[in-house]
Amino acid sequence: MPNTATHKACAVYLANTLKSFGAVVTEQRVKLRAFNGDILDANNIIASFKPDEKQRILLFAHWDTRPWSDHDPNPANHNKPVLGANDGASGVGVLLEIARNIGVSAPRMGVDIVFFDAEDYGAPEDYTGNAEDSWCLGSQYWARNPHVSGYTARFGILLDMVGAPDATFYRDQISEHFAPDIVNKVWNKAVSMGFERYFIDKPGGGITDDHLYINQIAGIPSIDIIHYNPNNSHGFGDYWHTVNDGMQNIDKQTLFAVGTTVMQVVYNER
Repeated sequence: MPNTATHKACAVYLANTLKSFGAVVTEQRVKLRAFNGDILDANNIIASFKPDEKQRILLFAHWDTRPWSDHDPNPANHNKPVLGANDGASGVGVLLEIARNIGVSAPRMGVDIVFFDAEDYGAPEDYTGNAEDSWCLGSQYWARNPHVSGYTARFGILLDMVGAPDATFYRDQISEHFAPDIVNKVWNKAVSMGFERYFIDKPGGGITDDHLYINQIAGIPSIDIIHYNPNNSHGFGDYWHTVNDGMQNIDKQTLFAVGTTVMQVVYNER
């Protein structure tokens, strides 16, 4: 959660871990203004492998967690922070393992892994002020101010909420609009590896997520692998933005399916 001691400690851990895997690490420390006027001490953490390679792939997730459990069924919990085991940590965990593997044996392409901050500080539904673009503040900043001037990548893949037991990943509408070929590439790879029960070949929701701004502002065709539950009004798990987003919602098999699929896409790119 931004502006806390644990947030700073987590940033140190992430940066040091990525460095231990052989990445060139850049930290984008920046003050960002939230919808309610809060000034956030944000930190986008970028790990670059083979930084001199011109042909690049961008992998990203958000590493912050929401300060309010505003979707909790108990109003007494609405001002309590979200633990973020799935909504935040799952994508980061998968990308850390991918980074570890890249450090052991690098693919042909250069790879940048970005942990965006301040994704989950968006305005709650009952907010009556201007809430436009109040989410994904870290990725909006990076898209306008990349860590390397003129940065581009062949494509980008966002991992968000990728750890739930029996998670289902539908073809996100924004991904289909901006990068349908990348959606096909990833979903076909998942099916070829036997992960079709996770990667559903059907349209999903249109999620305002970090990939929207990477597409719109940075111009990098990017997709979102994000858990989607068509039977929920908000499209996510029952624990989304509640105090119950803990480790009980994480399944190693789901993490394995997502991580293996993404790694195969990266290592097979020529």
